Amino acid sequence: MSTIRSVCVYCGSSAGRDPLYIHSGRKLGEALGEAGMRLVYGGGTRGIMGAVSDGVIAAGGGVTGIIPRFLIDMEATERELKRLDELIVTEDMHERKHLMFQRSDAFVALPGGIGTLEELVEILTWSQLGRHEKPIVIANIGGFWDPLSRLLDHMSEEGFLHRAHQVRPIIIDNVADIVPHLLTTTSANGDEGRLEIIERL
Repeated sequence: MSTIRSVCVYCGSSAGRDPLYIHSGRKLGEALGEAGMRLVYGGGTRGIMGAVSDGVIAAGGGVTGIIPRFLIDMEATERELKRLDELIVTEDMHERKHLMFQRSDAFVALPGGIGTLEELVEILTWSQLGRHEKPIVIANIGGFWDPLSRLLDHMSEEGFLHRAHQVRPIIIDNVADIVPHLLTTTSANGDEGRLEIIERL
């Protein structure tokens, strides 16, 4: 058990259609910075990624960006990346995701596309396999993740989540509630008897 000092945020490098996504990203970043939690993220400076990192920096917090070399021109520029206090350039996506996992005490998924979904599902898979017990928060901004919630319930009902007690993402609808929740938890949650696939806060 240890206090959460760094939080990995998975999110889109695009803004999405609803302005609430960017606003929520910025607010989450500000809350992380004010709480003294380091942001670990994909290094992009655009879209929701940029909003989260902007919020952390504005609040005086620390930011670790981890980005594959081939994505630098797509998700940021070298000049923009200089504003991060720590930048790690990897050779591929696998190294990026592994380092993001190693550097983080908890995970938060904001709205995003296929890449965000893939990162979230992978970290849920590792939890199901018993590879970690770090908290996983799904920021359900405007109901964005409702379809995934229904899919997880369907998988469980059909008998495909055999270790359901190890897959317990916390779904939080209001971004303002995320950091307060993380402040009351630890980076290695034990089994507290909750057998639900998803816990809602």
